[in-house]
Amino acid sequence: MPQHSSPGHRKVKLPDTKVALLFILPAMIGLVAFSLVPTIRGIYLSFTEYSILGEPTWVGVDNYTAIFKDELFWNAMGVTLQYVALNIVFQTVIALGLALLMHRVAKSTFIRGALLLPFLVANVIVALLWFWMLDYQIGIVNEIISWMGLPRVAFFGSEQWAIPTIAFVNVWRHMGYTALLIFAGLQAIPHHVYEVASLDGASPSRTFWSITMPLLRPVLALVLVVTVIGSFQVFDTVAVTTGGGPVNATRVIQMYIYQKAFGESDFGYASALSVILFVILALVAFLQMKFLKGNESDLD
Repeated sequence: MPQHSSPGHRKVKLPDTKVALLFILPAMIGLVAFSLVPTIRGIYLSFTEYSILGEPTWVGVDNYTAIFKDELFWNAMGVTLQYVALNIVFQTVIALGLALLMHRVAKSTFIRGALLLPFLVANVIVALLWFWMLDYQIGIVNEIISWMGLPRVAFFGSEQWAIPTIAFVNVWRHMGYTALLIFAGLQAIPHHVYEVASLDGASPSRTFWSITMPLLRPVLALVLVVTVIGSFQVFDTVAVTTGGGPVNATRVIQMYIYQKAFGESDFGYASALSVILFVILALVAFLQMKFLKGNESDLD
């Protein structure tokens, strides 16, 4: 027979609900004040011509039509995609290798903690550290290259090397954190699965591709979504090292938005750029989760 809750039972649950809402309320206020309201205002400003000294003037879709004719925008997107590709490939591969080493070889908690240390340092400090180490004249890396009899390399001053160098700096900072995420996924794989594969005579490479990678898919999907979104939003490393140069070789989309808003006071156009970036990121995240099947697990 169906059970009916008594009025007294409802009275007991009501205070719990109020307490839960009380704890959630500060986070909700912060979400609305610092995320939802600015997002809505940014979308509105994208349809206006607005500088901080005047009132917004409605211009409809003029900003968006101008963007698609803007060569600097397409250049910024191309530079950003180049950075994203380098960052994703190297960070994921290196992090996966480190995670496998932690899982099978390095059992020390100290080593695992040491891998996370670069991620705990502020990104600006990391960028400045590598900027000085890779300096063309006095950087220790170029001193070693010169000592070896090789020509010095303008890591941040060359159109050819600037974006790969920035990608390297951010891979170095984030690979430990990414490795720990993948390592947590490896820990969740039941050990008996590997034992069965060993009894069947599966080689280590066959075990990796047929068991480890399929069972890691949900974690790898999460890692890829987080890494791709973070890569598209790269700004601080570029700002403190190259400033978008040389000759726009490192002017990523976030730098272009910043320059339009705070350099040229064209907040309406910058808002339209931000909306387009938001749509791109939402679409990329959706497609990644859909095709990688990040919400499914082969363990089920």
